[in-house]
Order: sequence, then structure tokens, then C-alpha cells
Amino acid sequence: MAGLASVIGLLHPGEMGSAVGATLVAGGSRVLWASEGRGARTRQRAEEIGLEDAGTLERLARRAEVIVSVAPPHAAVDVARAVAALRFTGLFVDANAVSPETAREIGRIVERGGARFVDGGIIGPANRRPGAARIYLSGAEAARAALLFAAGPVNAVALDGPVGAGSALKMAFAGWNKGMQALLMAIRALAAAEGVDQALLAEWRISMPEVPARSERTIHDNARKAWRFVGEMEQIARTFAQAGLPTGFHDAAGEVYRRLAGYKDTATPPSVEEAIAALLKRVTREGS
Repeated sequence: MAGLASVIGLLHPGEMGSAVGATLVAGGSRVLWASEGRGARTRQRAEEIGLEDAGTLERLARRAEVIVSVAPPHAAVDVARAVAALRFTGLFVDANAVSPETAREIGRIVERGGARFVDGGIIGPANRRPGAARIYLSGAEAARAALLFAAGPVNAVALDGPVGAGSALKMAFAGWNKGMQALLMAIRALAAAEGVDQALLAEWRISMPEVPARSERTIHDNARKAWRFVGEMEQIARTFAQAGLPTGFHDAAGEVYRRLAGYKDTATPPSVEEAIAALLKRVTREGS
């Protein structure tokens, strides 16, 4: 047995999920995943990091002592419902980019099914580089759940706070990080629409010399992942609303990412010009 559990179920080994899976495997646990309904790229990731295929969610839930959920935000509640319906009675760690209230809802769902619950939020890139990413955990069993991640590459931090604290930290961090990147992409599109893109770049080189390259990296790094960030921006807006703060920043950021969602699974990221055209397409269509 390694730390907390000898058999862990991972839902699902996508880009970030595979970094989490590599961490769990490194800790000495057997890590299961469910291939049913998953694509070839997910299967390849799972094989690369040494996950065992349980085939179905039902078989995974029957064998696992802990389930770690790493899904797109829009699917997080549905994953919890599916696990709860199977009467899973182990520890359920939700590591999704959701609002604190959504995290608490997920906790209620799995606890009604018989499980115990830990809330988590992952901050950092999904590159499996040691120390690049951290999972912040909250709730009564956060410190015990942190033992699962002791070997890295994803490092665990147990917060001194109730369920929802891990998700709140994730929402605050991503609200700035991904929200700022969406704004920067929108600014490039605005300048292009008004014919002042080159003038803006020239001014940035004088007054903020790091911004031109940053704006290009933002498009290069985010366009193919934009589909995942739509739901995340919606969850951040929900978090702001629950705190009595304006939601418009992240409602708009979600729309920026939505307009780039078509680049999902493309072989290469779009050029700056292609991304700008995608961002402006709806404006052109609505104005035509």
C-alpha cells in the first residue's frame, strides 16, 4: 500500500489527467482507468503512464478504494452522479476546475452515494515536469489525500479550509491567468478589426516590450485547448456571482474561448491571423 490507497481509479487520463495519473503511479499505487467511450489518444496516454484498463466505470468503481476525477468542468457533476449511482463507498477526490458551490454540490452527490469527499483544484501546466503543477486539496480528509501525490510530478498542498477552498483558489488563480489571456487575445482582434494592429504592436514594444511576444504565445498555447476553458470561465463567473462580484469579465472570456473552440484536436495551433479571424467571425456574421 502506498500512502492512502493501493488501488485508485482515475477519471480520466486526458492531458492534465495523465499528469495526475503519472503521479499516482509513481507513488506505488495501482491506477485504473475506464476505456469505455474513450478515444485512441486517451488510450495511448493511459498506456504510456502505466494505467490498468478496468474497461467500464462500474468495474473501476467496484475495485478502487479512491477515485480521482479530472474532467472538463462541464462534465464534473455528471461524473460525480455516475459514480454515486454505482454506490461507490471509498474516497472521491474531485480535481476539476469548478466553483466552490459546484464542488460542494459534487460533494453532496457522492456522499449521498456513500463516498467520502475531498475537493481539489489543479494549478499549473499538464506537462508532467516535476513541480510544474500543484493540486490544492480541502476538506476533512485533505491531508490524507495529499499522501497520494507524495511522489510527484504533481505536488499536493492540503489547505486549512473546508470543502470548496481548493476550488476557490483554482477559480481565483485561473480567473486572472486565463481571464487575462482571453482579454489579450481579444485586444489583438480589436486592433486588427480597426486596422491598428501593427501600430499597437509598435507601441507595446516601446511601453511594454514583453507584451507582443506574450500575445502571440497566448494564441499559440491556448487555441487548441480553448474548448476546455469555456466551462472554466463559466465556473469562474459563477464564483464571482456567489461572492457578490460582477461576472461580465469571465462571461466575455468564455465567449472568446468559445470562438476558438473549433481548433480542438487540430494538428498545429492557428497563426495569429487565423485566430484573429476566428475571433472576429461572429462579429462579421452578426453585422452582415
